[in-house]
Amino acid sequence: MVETVNWAPVHRSSMSGPAARSSQQLQDDEVMALGSVGIDRWRALAERVVEPNGYYLPDWGLAVNATARARTDAAALTVYENSSGRPKAGALIGLMPVITAWRAFRIPLPALVSADPYGTLCTPLLDRDGAEAAAAALLGEARAIGQHALILRNVALDGAAMKAFTVALERDCLEPQTLQAHARASLDATRDADELLRDALGAKKLKELRRQRNRLADHGEVSFRIARTPNDVAAALEIFLVLEASGWKARRGTALVQHDGDAAFIRRATTALAERGQCEIATLQAGETPVAAAIVLRHQDRAFYFKLGVDENFAKFSPGVQLTLDLTRHLCADPAIALVDSTAAPGHPMIDPIWRGRLTIGDVLIPLYRRDPVIPLMRAALTMRQAMRAPARRAVHFIRKRQENHA
Repeated sequence: MVETVNWAPVHRSSMSGPAARSSQQLQDDEVMALGSVGIDRWRALAERVVEPNGYYLPDWGLAVNATARARTDAAALTVYENSSGRPKAGALIGLMPVITAWRAFRIPLPALVSADPYGTLCTPLLDRDGAEAAAAALLGEARAIGQHALILRNVALDGAAMKAFTVALERDCLEPQTLQAHARASLDATRDADELLRDALGAKKLKELRRQRNRLADHGEVSFRIARTPNDVAAALEIFLVLEASGWKARRGTALVQHDGDAAFIRRATTALAERGQCEIATLQAGETPVAAAIVLRHQDRAFYFKLGVDENFAKFSPGVQLTLDLTRHLCADPAIALVDSTAAPGHPMIDPIWRGRLTIGDVLIPLYRRDPVIPLMRAALTMRQAMRAPARRAVHFIRKRQENHA
């Protein structure tokens, strides 16, 4: 039996139809905080999910929620399986970290939005043995607290979790509405790495990269290292943080170490995940000098390329590309990994030419009631917001592309 566990106290409407609740009213309720979700049950669910998401692993999610800049104090929609009739007695079978639409978009919409986990993937965690039932129960929870919609940001549109929500909606004669979609780079880690790289880059480009690597070796023997244990990951993370803060990310103010809360989050998350074999940090060195480092999360048969830091003093040797080539070989040689999500922006100048697989990622509006007049208004407001922000985003993307081309 599936039991939905509500935010408490939940103020249920006595109206027979959808009851709108403003974002401020929802914020004033006493809700279940994300930090209140039992970590053991959350971890158990993460082992059984129908679709992996390294950014919603408990050790990552709780660290983000505790200190990460502008990402703390999220709430949680949860679903439990209960065979004894007692509340919360069974296993956690569904989890969706959420924030209000006001907090996400500064628009007072009666909708809950998937919380930003610092990585660009917000796939809810659904038990593979009851994914459709868990998805339906999460929808029911949103209805119970007066919401008209859920908004899933950055989900795989063809993924198993989205399919479970689609089936759950079909039972109520509803269907999801895609707000925006894009393709981003991914790696088929079941392939032979050298063959994959030849197909992606061609012999001429690989020859040029070998020449650059040989030039880099003039500064010391080039070595690629993987940190896996908590102590090694903690040490490698400090190298990463220095590299990330030495270049254009620091000039833009987005390096993790530039904000105390972000630095605390990443230090806590990476070491905690390393204890469970769910995080590793790759480092490329020339002699004793680190020239690039990358953080990779692991969940079930997937890996997630979180961030890359490089020493721009070595830019002419393409250190970010060199590390990514070695990381590609490392992940393709690992039988436990089938797919690697770059979690990068679409059209990323470094990763797109190397990893030629593509994942279709999008934002999805999930209506909770049939013929709800609020939904067209909601979609129009979100579309207008996106249109107003698009020119600024294109300008930022152009600047980033030029900067990252030197990585």
